[in-house]
Amino acid sequence: MRQRSRGRVALAALAAMCAVAALPGHAYADEGAAAYTFDPGAKTVSGTEVNTDAAELKAGTVYKSSIKVGQKLYYRLNLDATTNAYVSAVVVPKAGVEVAYGDGITISVRDSSDLRCSSEDARFESAEYPRPIAAYAYRVVEKGSSTCQDAGTYNVLVERESKETSDPQDWDLELRYASEPRIGGDTAMPTEAPEDWPSTSPAPPTPATDNRRQGGTGYYDATSLETGEWKAEITPGQTLFYRVPVDWGQQIFTTAGLGNSTGTGENAFVGNALALSLDNPAQGHVDDASPMSYAGKPASVSLDPVPPVAYENRFASSSSVSAMRFAGWYYLSVSLSPKVGEAYGDKPFPLTLSVRVEGKAGKTPYEGDAGIFAVTENDKDLARSGRSGPQAAESRSDTMKLVGAAGIGAGTVLVLALGAWTLLARRRAAGAAPAGGQQPPYGGPPQAW
Repeated sequence: MRQRSRGRVALAALAAMCAVAALPGHAYADEGAAAYTFDPGAKTVSGTEVNTDAAELKAGTVYKSSIKVGQKLYYRLNLDATTNAYVSAVVVPKAGVEVAYGDGITISVRDSSDLRCSSEDARFESAEYPRPIAAYAYRVVEKGSSTCQDAGTYNVLVERESKETSDPQDWDLELRYASEPRIGGDTAMPTEAPEDWPSTSPAPPTPATDNRRQGGTGYYDATSLETGEWKAEITPGQTLFYRVPVDWGQQIFTTAGLGNSTGTGENAFVGNALALSLDNPAQGHVDDASPMSYAGKPASVSLDPVPPVAYENRFASSSSVSAMRFAGWYYLSVSLSPKVGEAYGDKPFPLTLSVRVEGKAGKTPYEGDAGIFAVTENDKDLARSGRSGPQAAESRSDTMKLVGAAGIGAGTVLVLALGAWTLLARRRAAGAAPAGGQQPPYGGPPQAW
């Protein structure tokens, strides 16, 4: 009887372990070309043509909106007298639509008197094909400045411009509002832009053994990278997104290369075939490379060197220097022209992305949690593994499910074991009962009679 009880317990334990092992996992597959991936947590908001009717944007929130040809849309910010506020707009035209040189948007932040705090353009230039492009505007509090310093209501204005020859369809917008952390109380910050910084590109990194990193399809699911040479595939008309952690005092250098074609159209020339762009942690545009031409043979293009991340970069007149103003995830986007498919076929093309981050990481100037304007150990782990933010979140969720199921399984085993133990105790006690037919008292563990 004891052997049977032990067998039942063992079977219950095995069943629980099998249940844990059978928990569903998640496999990430390369599904080829895809449309832009919006943040699934984005809130839908409509811009208004009258500023007094504008919806308020909240810090730390992502929004989805849209804009028509020629529209000027307002959104609202309610700011105190100390917060630095950044609002970005990602322009997402429909795939296959026509865009022309100079088409794009202007985003600006303005005070209640319509004085402009800052503005930036996102334009389709010589690479005249639809793809996601981004720009940001901000209100920052600066000593000695008399514009946009007061608490109150501020307007975010997004204006679209398109040529008559362009497709008139609405463009989707992804809006993000981020507030910059406060500077530490005992931190004396520089008030002038740096004059000198390393501008020589370093030697290319050594390729890793496992160096395949297929990019994401938006800022939300951008693939994480660290220093290295990474391989992927890109389809004509597709844009791939990557992100690289760049800390205070560090520089980022990037080169994108397209492999040779094995299809038809040998020696066909495609101008502005590949576009490479860099954006900062607030999705503010830093710089882009002159679009690369392609003739079926290996070709590459590099971003110009940008300065190390530094707080004082914000005082520079150059927008590419000014945008290197905080640490965090820097975003790379690579777009391949649809015309490459017309010339060489629509199959995926081999892409190489060479990334190098140089410099020793410095100390943050912020007090408390810096949020997206920091590089954490977890960020570095993600860059090493090549996981995106959603993949990391789902991995943590799967782990918690596994732990929960393991706990349930262990609890089930314990309950079954206690039941078997109680039954065994009673049977042993019954077998050892006194001759008068009296049974020993129950309610406790078996005793030695």
